[in-house]
Amino acid sequence: MEHQPSPAVTPHPIEFTGSGGEYFRVWIVNLLLTIVTLSLYTPWARRRTAQYFYGHTQVVGSPLEFVAEQRRMVFGFLIFVALYAAYELAVQTGQDLAAALLIFGFALLTPFLWGSAMRFRLGATRWRGIRLAFTASWKEVYLASWPVFAIAAVWTGAAIATDALLPAQARTALALVLTLLCVIRLEFNYKRLLVARARIGGQAGRWKPAYGDFVKVWLAAAGIFVLTLLGVAVAGSVVTGGIVYLARDLMRGTSVPGMILLGVLFFAAAVLMLMLASLPARAYREARVFQLVWNNVGFGHIARTRTSLRTGAYVALRVKNVLLSLLTLGFYRPFAIASEYAAKAGSVTLHVKGSPEQLVGELARQQGAFGDAAADALGLDLIG
Repeated sequence: MEHQPSPAVTPHPIEFTGSGGEYFRVWIVNLLLTIVTLSLYTPWARRRTAQYFYGHTQVVGSPLEFVAEQRRMVFGFLIFVALYAAYELAVQTGQDLAAALLIFGFALLTPFLWGSAMRFRLGATRWRGIRLAFTASWKEVYLASWPVFAIAAVWTGAAIATDALLPAQARTALALVLTLLCVIRLEFNYKRLLVARARIGGQAGRWKPAYGDFVKVWLAAAGIFVLTLLGVAVAGSVVTGGIVYLARDLMRGTSVPGMILLGVLFFAAAVLMLMLASLPARAYREARVFQLVWNNVGFGHIARTRTSLRTGAYVALRVKNVLLSLLTLGFYRPFAIASEYAAKAGSVTLHVKGSPEQLVGELARQQGAFGDAAADALGLDLIG
């Protein structure tokens, strides 16, 4: 038999065709209706937002589609509101046991809620009529969620341990370190499970990153945070000292309420400075994790992804967006969201084996044999 040559691999950059100006119109309507309806419009707002970004994301020449049923989104939102209201009622009425049981219940529900959300998100995503799916079993979801329960155990142990065993400050420091490691592990587990159990047609996701890669990113982000915090603290001390020196005569005649107000303003400024100090570290971590994932995943043997996102450029974009959002009292926020989404989506290139028509035909045939039956069996369209 004559050997058939392997199909050529062709790159297809993903393109975001939306803009901040267009999304602002979606955002402002969502905001106003959410305020008027006392947040009851939230599920409709989320659906409109998803449809806008999906519809303006071109993948191999065709947009993504978000086809979620509105009633399922409303149902999930009402369940969340009911649980939160029950917890607040227990706290406000001093029912400590009920509040503790609700917190324990939330911990048990976290894997279920995450798994349901992933099934809902992927089950509501279409590309050229082909469905995506999240096929992880509940056993896999709960096994991946072990850091949630480890965090609960760590803080329970820190609370009941005696000073004879370990001083309180040392217990707290140890608990914080272990919690951070668990948070990193949880992020890794959830991203790995999401990619490895994602499916389009008959093609399953491929995952390569290791847990150690995530730890390195978080440690680098922690280092950036410490350095930025030191810089902000020095600058803040100089500015505060200058203000106090210049206003020393004025402060002598200030009343007690005035001094209290001044203290509140200084505290608010300190909180704002702390938030700004963490901004570069958070943006760095987000960019590096994005690179780590999108440079090491694919679907079966038909597609793989690469990203050209630059860490420094993304950090600068995030800092600019936050500052402009603060200066405009939040009205720059939709432009910030659109620009960051465009930076991420536009940096990804999908390398596909064969032509787009061959890919669509193959996926459609595989979906006919697998997709609908799996969706019915695994309940991919349900959300808790």
